[in-house]
Amino acid sequence: MLTKLQRWFEGIFETANMPTRRPELNASRESNLRGLYVIGDLAGAPVIKLAMEQGVEVIEQITRLHDARSNDPEAYDAVVVGAGAAGLNAALAAVDKGLRCVVLEKNKIANTIEDFPEGKWIYAEPDDLPPKGKLWLDGATKEDLIGRWHQIIRDNGLDVRTGDGLKSLTRDKDDSFTLTTDQGKQYRARNVILATGQRGNPRKLGVAGEDQERVYHRLYSPKQYHDEQILVVGGGNTAAEAALTLSQQNKVTLSYRGPQLYRIFKDNERQLQEAIAAGRVQPVFNSQVKEFGEKEATLAIEKEGKPATEKVSFDHAFVLVGSEVPTAFLTSLGLKMENEWSGSMARSAALVLATLLGLWVMGGNASMELVQQIPHWLGGVVAAGAFAGLLAMAVRGQRWAWMGTGFFGFYSLYGIKLGAGQEFWPYTGWAYDLFRFADRPLQFWYTVFYTVVMTFFGIQALKRWGLDRRDKFQIWRFSSLISFQWIFFFIVPEFLFRWAIEYRWVGERLATDPQFAEQSWRTYGIVYAWPLFFYTFFYDPHQIWIIWGVVLAFGIIPVMVIWHGKRYCSWICGCGGLAETLGDRWRHLAPKGKASHRWEKKMTLVVFIAAVLITVMMLGRDVFEALRTPAERGLYAYRIVADIWLVGILPLTLYPFLGGKVWCRYWCPLAKMMELLSHLYEKLRFSQYRISANEKCIACGECTRYCLVGIDVMSFALKQESITNANSSCIGCGVCVTVCPMDVLNFGPVGVKPQLVQISNARSA
Repeated sequence: MLTKLQRWFEGIFETANMPTRRPELNASRESNLRGLYVIGDLAGAPVIKLAMEQGVEVIEQITRLHDARSNDPEAYDAVVVGAGAAGLNAALAAVDKGLRCVVLEKNKIANTIEDFPEGKWIYAEPDDLPPKGKLWLDGATKEDLIGRWHQIIRDNGLDVRTGDGLKSLTRDKDDSFTLTTDQGKQYRARNVILATGQRGNPRKLGVAGEDQERVYHRLYSPKQYHDEQILVVGGGNTAAEAALTLSQQNKVTLSYRGPQLYRIFKDNERQLQEAIAAGRVQPVFNSQVKEFGEKEATLAIEKEGKPATEKVSFDHAFVLVGSEVPTAFLTSLGLKMENEWSGSMARSAALVLATLLGLWVMGGNASMELVQQIPHWLGGVVAAGAFAGLLAMAVRGQRWAWMGTGFFGFYSLYGIKLGAGQEFWPYTGWAYDLFRFADRPLQFWYTVFYTVVMTFFGIQALKRWGLDRRDKFQIWRFSSLISFQWIFFFIVPEFLFRWAIEYRWVGERLATDPQFAEQSWRTYGIVYAWPLFFYTFFYDPHQIWIIWGVVLAFGIIPVMVIWHGKRYCSWICGCGGLAETLGDRWRHLAPKGKASHRWEKKMTLVVFIAAVLITVMMLGRDVFEALRTPAERGLYAYRIVADIWLVGILPLTLYPFLGGKVWCRYWCPLAKMMELLSHLYEKLRFSQYRISANEKCIACGECTRYCLVGIDVMSFALKQESITNANSSCIGCGVCVTVCPMDVLNFGPVGVKPQLVQISNARSA
């Protein structure tokens, strides 16, 4: 039972995994194995120029290390695995730095490019980014490009050994590596640079007959096929383009498992429709190949909702269903993949419970007589031992233990800061006063901690997305988030308001009015709008706060949504600010897919309705006595459930596992209100907020990967459909615009640049 429950939860967390799942790397692209680096396509370089850049950068990183060179004269300083753009440029940079280096390649030099159809044009995108390193790159045919690369290899005396790929890897006692190749050769190296890519690993259907000679997984030379029956299997741009090219001299059948081709370029879609109308391409949707025979393929299809079988004749078949990350190969080398789940949920939960039980005994407030007989010090020992065990499992890489550690920390923090006598079990009656420092309660130190954490990680995020990429939009955005946190969520409520009262800056009347002067916490409502700042209109507010609350929630926010959608979440809000800063390092783990978007719509609506109903009851309780009890009970429940669990404990615990925008995406009532307004504005056709796409998308998936709210941005870009808050939960962070290597996306209509734009093309993370 517990195993099934654990697997169910892991299934939810793993919805963040994309087809281009990568090895887990640090900022230097070093894997979990010290000295083993991953670059190129496997490390998020979707175009040749960015792969080349990574090759140079990884060598620069290695040469900065004091132990970059091997002390063994028979060992290499670096072995590069893969002779593509990233690997070759890394090897050239290594030779320039005086490192002893060899390149191992299981196939041919630049194998992925070699497999392109003859005469295919290679683009040197991004245009504004100059190539880095010795490898030549400019717009050219694949033949010209490969010819130049071979000449550069010869001119620099690069040691490239083709036809001999890496088979296994072992770690030696001196922290160097021993590599064994397919031919049984062995190499020793201080550093290993993995640049194998993933596009050389075509995905297969796994059906009978697929390995026969007439079934291919690449289209190399389309001109050699003419007057034949061709079967193309797939629904992406590669399959669509192959079908179009082959249909010029052949009769083509296109089989795809879906009801239509969702993720292809708009121009490809137009040309394909023309080819279908002309009878050159025969589409068979809702079909899956079950077997390739000698002259016929058997397709399982769905006709009018009923399963059926169809035979399709073919002379040659092309299975073009994408490529696969060589996960089995990578894990066999000892590499850890992103979002791998390990450890035991039950064991981690038991250790968390044991820690809390120990603290219960240690606190001395247990009402059970049996528990009172246990020495308090023993409770402390049990708590320390259980937590040490949990932490030890976490340090060994068990993700369930990390989740347990995070839950314990945030449960304790939020459970204690509720107030004296209101703490959560097991802290009731003793913990609040214990954590009072410098005559300030834990609430104050929590705000200090929150602000410091958001600033520290905000500067890191600003550097990652803004400074490193020279992107003004992101520089301004993170500067805005950090500034709002410091000014409106720390300085004003904790200091400025008190000084304004003490020194009579607000006037004698307000300074001496307890209804105003003794409610400094209401200053959070200067920026936090109802229903996010849920208590705007009750708990005896001064009329100033009521007026401002109405203006902000029902005036400023609705008007702002017209032009900015839900950008409040990514530019202003402190809740969203923590997700954008602390949570930024896990943004690629945001759940994706239809299920997660259903959760968004349903759960935010439930919380929004609850906020509206409780607010109405609170405002009407003095008029209708029958509302008093349900209003007060509802308010208490909302405070515990929404303000403590849904805003604090659960989101912060889940940041490293579900990305940063947990509260904002699934529960925030203000986000739901802005979404509903956006829907209305779209229907009325005066919404000005949208992200548009031009025709240059290369389907690299970087935009989707880094979307903090899990939008499949790439599918919009491929079809050149605008992203709005009527068809998505977009928060306007602009990271999809930033990471796009082809400058495809921008805010506003197609071809119109926003006022704040990148001053150089974005680079892949």
